[in-house]
Amino acid sequence: MEDRVRVVIAEDSVLLREGLTRLLTDRGHEVVAGVGDAEALVKTIDELASDDSGGGSGSGGLPDVVVADVRMPPTHTDEGVRAAVALRRAYPDLGVLVLSQYVEEQYATELLAGSSHGVGYLLKDRVADVREFVDAVVRVARGGTALDPEVVAQLLGRSRKQDALAGLTPREREVLGLMAEGRTNSAVAAQLVVSHGAVEKHVSNIFMKLGLSPSDGDHRRVLAVLRYLNS
Repeated sequence: MEDRVRVVIAEDSVLLREGLTRLLTDRGHEVVAGVGDAEALVKTIDELASDDSGGGSGSGGLPDVVVADVRMPPTHTDEGVRAAVALRRAYPDLGVLVLSQYVEEQYATELLAGSSHGVGYLLKDRVADVREFVDAVVRVARGGTALDPEVVAQLLGRSRKQDALAGLTPREREVLGLMAEGRTNSAVAAQLVVSHGAVEKHVSNIFMKLGLSPSDGDHRRVLAVLRYLNS
């Protein structure tokens, strides 16, 4: 239960909203609210944040993470992601995971801009992999990142064109791309078929080249990913 997180879901499709709720609650997480539009999402978070009863097993207090659809009523264009961006500004400690039918680079970039806490952007197809989806929700709630490989590929492709971080070697870029997906060092090592020690060395070099000191603590990993994708 130490991995239990409190979630608010914003999705206009009742079937999908109920399905996500069931996926999370069946695995011991608490869905404190489910709403169908962006206005209701913002109102719900504001009300929970103003509740002095705090977190824990009750329903009061700011949740750990919001899971929101990019496109929501009334226009089904960008209401969801706009609400997500506004909530990140108002509540820096709130994790935000958005779901989208397609990779929408502008929205992904705006969501990531200035972020220093948990953030995620997944394609809805990724929800079909239940374990991967639930892991992503928990990771974002705990301050990590969960970016769809397709999102990473597009953003890194743009970064390469702009030569944003020329100081990184091709292998370091590859490692950082996998980190952006939310992979641990062990998972990166398995993907690249290299030793765990080799990955640790690459990660250390990345931190050094990005000017992230040991004083940044556990957030260095998140800051490295976001600095790269925001560039």
